[in-house]
Amino acid sequence: MQSTYDFLRHFADSWGLLAMFGFFAGVVIWAFLPGARKRQNDAANIPFRHDDRPAAAGDHTDTKGGQ
Repeated sequence: MQSTYDFLRHFADSWGLLAMFGFFAGVVIWAFLPGARKRQNDAANIPFRHDDRPAAAGDHTDTKGGQ
C-alpha cells in the first residue's frame, strides 16, 4: 500500500507537470492573441492617463464594468 506522500509525489511528477505546462502554454497563447494588443497598450498607459491634469472624482474606470 502506498502512502499519501508517495501518491501525491507521483501525481505531481506526472500529471501536475502536464497541468502546469498546459497553464503556461495557455497564458502564452492568450497573451499573443490578435485582440490582446489593445488591452496590453491600455494597461501600459495607466500611469499616464491623467498626466496633463489631476484625476477628477468621477474620472476613474472601475474594473468591474461600472463607474
